[in-house]
Amino acid sequence: PLSSVWKEWVKWCIEFGIEANAIIAAPYDWRLSPSMLEERDLYFYKLKQTFETALKLRGGPSIVFAHSLGNNVFRYFLEWLKLEIAPKQYIQWLDDHIYAFFAVGAPLLGSTETVKGMLSGNTFGLPVSEGTARLMFNSFGSSLWMMPFSKYCRADAMYLKHFSGGIRKGPNAYQCEQKEFQSNYSGFSTNIINIEIPSTRGIDAYPSVSEFSQANYSSMECGLPTQLSFSAREISDGTFFKAIEDYDSDSKRTLHQLKKSYHDDPVLNPLTPWDRPPIKNVFCIYGVDSRTEVGYYFAPSGKPYPDNWIITDVVYEIEGSLVSRSGNQVEGNPGPASGDETVPYHSLSWCKNWLGPRVNITRAPQSEHDGSDVQVELNVEHHNEDVVPNMTRSPRVKYITYYEDSESIPGKRTAVWELDKANHRNIVRSPALMRELWLQIWHDIHADSPSKFVTKGPLRDDDCYWDYGKARCAWPEYCEYRYVFGDVHLGQSCRLRNSSADALLHYV
Repeated sequence: PLSSVWKEWVKWCIEFGIEANAIIAAPYDWRLSPSMLEERDLYFYKLKQTFETALKLRGGPSIVFAHSLGNNVFRYFLEWLKLEIAPKQYIQWLDDHIYAFFAVGAPLLGSTETVKGMLSGNTFGLPVSEGTARLMFNSFGSSLWMMPFSKYCRADAMYLKHFSGGIRKGPNAYQCEQKEFQSNYSGFSTNIINIEIPSTRGIDAYPSVSEFSQANYSSMECGLPTQLSFSAREISDGTFFKAIEDYDSDSKRTLHQLKKSYHDDPVLNPLTPWDRPPIKNVFCIYGVDSRTEVGYYFAPSGKPYPDNWIITDVVYEIEGSLVSRSGNQVEGNPGPASGDETVPYHSLSWCKNWLGPRVNITRAPQSEHDGSDVQVELNVEHHNEDVVPNMTRSPRVKYITYYEDSESIPGKRTAVWELDKANHRNIVRSPALMRELWLQIWHDIHADSPSKFVTKGPLRDDDCYWDYGKARCAWPEYCEYRYVFGDVHLGQSCRLRNSSADALLHYV
């Protein structure tokens, strides 16, 4: 009752025919850092037991749905599991217990909005001041978990250290590829932080509350500030927080938390790029082409902590371009699309690196269609970088673009679904997404399916609608007018022809 995020999802599962006691929630305290989840709550140990109990009760592996930070939690669980069970049993355990992983709205390279929450506060509509929101946000150990980080920098795998006989000791070795220093922005579209450093250092930079109430700033002499810019790597490795250490009373605590709970985490440095999880079926799903914040300009406010920084400008990515809050074009490295209002496109689309060298791409409208406007490209070459289809777009039509690979890793499937205009927080309520998930699961329970993925096209009664121009149901080849008591408009009475009931078989 405290959250409605998964309400429609659970309702859809029940309507689909999944038994209520087969739906298992795995809630976590989203304030805690990953290591503290295990230390305080034994969260990952209990999650392992949950999977094992589900296998005994249901007789088969589970399907995992994760949203937003929940994906980071599940990633950490997979790494924790490596150290918990024998190496030779790891992949077998995954095959036995997890059939598919649906990663929805995953911040695979972090989210730039985290920076706003850490420096100026993000209220998310709550009736609190931004300063209070900042204090609250920075008190959570999980806040650093969502920081943006470079796609070019990695840490040593703790899994290898664990089984190397203790030869390599000490904290995770953090190394960056040469590309990190040859290119700009750590793989993001622009510098994430641009900040004016005040001329006064130390305790005089920002007065205490009592000093602030007595001060007369109109007579204060100010020197010229210095503007510094920071990339995703410089934020996640602590460079930024060291640079403002003399000007922000919270930086030392942040640096301590960053080192203790993330850089020196005994299982995984979460501020490093994901590899494809070693699960048979992986589906990465996210929204695109919404205006998303990707960079900020900060300046000193003259007020005490926690209100000592103000945002002077914001950089947005909008469908392949960068624009400031004032509407001016900004130089940078924008991607072919924008993000989902919360997570930038560069972070969401990192999972395209999990696809193999040849990818099948399909683009279909999210709403009802007769299959004639489905576009397909087969065997598109892909070399561990973004892959963009050469496909048309009709104005005012929302599409789903599917990138599917079932060949590069024997016995495993990888798919990426991009949903136009799907909002980060509401994507799990999207009827189009739930319809496609329904089809995919329905397809997968048929062991004799000749195709690896679902064929895209019209399928359900909801895909039928009334064509007022022709005074009949649209798509007469598939749909017919069939009134059922309770229908309140003509469109509801348009249903799949009875002869079209076999249409489901085309999706197998």
